[in-house]
Amino acid sequence: MKAVHFGAGNIGRGFVGLLLHEAGYEVVFADVASELIDQLAAADSYQVHEVGEQPAVRTVDNFRALNSGSQEADVVAEIATADIVTTAVGPHILKFVAPVIARGIAARAAGLPPLQVMACENAINATDLLRAEVEGRWDTAVGSLAGAAVFANTAVDRIVPNQAPGQGLDVTVETFYEWVIDRTPFAGHAPVIPGATFVDELGPYIERKLFTVNTGHASAAYFGFEAGLEKISDAMADQDVAADVRAVLDETKELLVAKHGFNRDEQEAYVQKILGRFTNPHLPDTVNRVGRAPLRKLSRNERFIGPAAELAERGIVPEALLGAMAAALRFNDPADAEAVELGKILAESSAEEATAKITGLAAEHPLFPAVRSLVQERQTES
Repeated sequence: MKAVHFGAGNIGRGFVGLLLHEAGYEVVFADVASELIDQLAAADSYQVHEVGEQPAVRTVDNFRALNSGSQEADVVAEIATADIVTTAVGPHILKFVAPVIARGIAARAAGLPPLQVMACENAINATDLLRAEVEGRWDTAVGSLAGAAVFANTAVDRIVPNQAPGQGLDVTVETFYEWVIDRTPFAGHAPVIPGATFVDELGPYIERKLFTVNTGHASAAYFGFEAGLEKISDAMADQDVAADVRAVLDETKELLVAKHGFNRDEQEAYVQKILGRFTNPHLPDTVNRVGRAPLRKLSRNERFIGPAAELAERGIVPEALLGAMAAALRFNDPADAEAVELGKILAESSAEEATAKITGLAAEHPLFPAVRSLVQERQTES
């Protein structure tokens, strides 16, 4: 069995590539980072160091590496004979890998099972984005794309912090991970990946992860930044910050239970597990790294506005989420381009305009007035 994986970075090597390797696949890493690909091509193996509860060291071998920029024809040939294609490149990069994937699918010999394609990105329904990009480049003269490939959405979760200098190809990750895959596109022929969980309805699991892990992680970053703390684990060791994060996840828990029917006790156990992950002292994640890109995190369907808007629509004032948004508006790291842009919007726009531009909320939305008040308050501080 063979898998072609786009993205040979820390998540690619320490999460998706690791699970594919442990499922018995030969993994072909494809990336445009020449130095990294050269290192992988010259190596026989690398190690994944899992830190936290029940730490372990896992060795990954039986892989190859190709430069998807300079060796595109070779990547196409690998896809033509692969069983699976996965990505961990970032949602905005999917449009750049789609042409190669389309060519690889078109080059597959008649009679092969459909290629199984999964985008493992930190975004909702990222595989749908990838499929749309592939469809846009598909030559219908070759035949039906639907008969040549199946595209399945996934939800992925593993904290992979910035790596210590000198680690080479080895990767340090947390022990916890979750790879949830929509089984329905496979029509009874889902791949066997023991580390993955296959479900019939992925949407609730995507939102559970986004509104618990992502919302909580970013909340810890912004509250921690306000408190002058450096690391996420330091922030969670602060009683006030920890209480604020807990309050945020209490609100998202109520939404998830009401909206998706998650068992309340099971969701509480999930929240407790997530909070425990944030306190892991072996993960040197900083509040600046986790808090970067505040404009994206404050956008309409993301981790703060998304759940807060739904709660407001249900007649609930999301006080804790609003507190996290206020902290996000104060994130002013000059090294982060989005933080700089956020400051510019706040400085140059009216409160009404800034609220709409930052959050994407319509002025008539029930959450809009509360967020506008936060924006006004932030503008008076500047």
